[in-house]
Amino acid sequence: FEGLVVQLMVTAQDAEFLNRATNAFTALPSTVFGDAEGGIVRWLSEKETIDGRLGAIVQLWVTGTGKKATAKFYEQLGRRMRQGILVVPTTAVFDYYPGTTEFKFNMMDNVGHCGDGYEWIVEKFNRKLINVPIMMGYDFLIEENISYAKGVMGGNLWLFCDSVESGIKVGREGVKILAELDDVCTTFDVCSAGSKPVPPDAKYPEIGPSTNHPFCPTLKDKLSPNEFEVPAG
Repeated sequence: FEGLVVQLMVTAQDAEFLNRATNAFTALPSTVFGDAEGGIVRWLSEKETIDGRLGAIVQLWVTGTGKKATAKFYEQLGRRMRQGILVVPTTAVFDYYPGTTEFKFNMMDNVGHCGDGYEWIVEKFNRKLINVPIMMGYDFLIEENISYAKGVMGGNLWLFCDSVESGIKVGREGVKILAELDDVCTTFDVCSAGSKPVPPDAKYPEIGPSTNHPFCPTLKDKLSPNEFEVPAG
């Protein structure tokens, strides 16, 4: 389905801080609850990044493309940036959208003003960055304008396997192949729990999308043959 996406480069002094920042920014996929979801496209060496430090390319998505979706995206992007990356020592964030787009988020209102009015614009690496002063003495840097664009999200590859072990093995190989592609992230990696759309007569609508029960192997003896859809074997 259609959504909005940003693609960023996150850098840090070392792997520990980089892992912490990228995992915090992309954790808890929750577009089904009207939130955002993200993923890691790939990891970068010092030779591949804008500032010569270890880095990663990450994406963040929301569903929809209209004004409400755009406003929600700006808010969610700011929240994840402030609480997931800015708080991790030595981090910096750069726009890394792969193409050209007319759509830009100015990051001053949702991130820059964490500096409480003491933030300022600097020019480094041929880019305009917001410098947010923080207590450790190594200020947080984020590119002033971040590109966003329409994209396709939510793709699934269903695997019908003869055991849990074979499913995990094949799933991991599939994720490895996708990890070699540019501009693609696997938000859920190998996902064990596919869901179905919320029907009007849902038993527990407050849960949101629930388990796709016709495709749960352990329900074979609890569903009618017409309802159970896991292929034999």
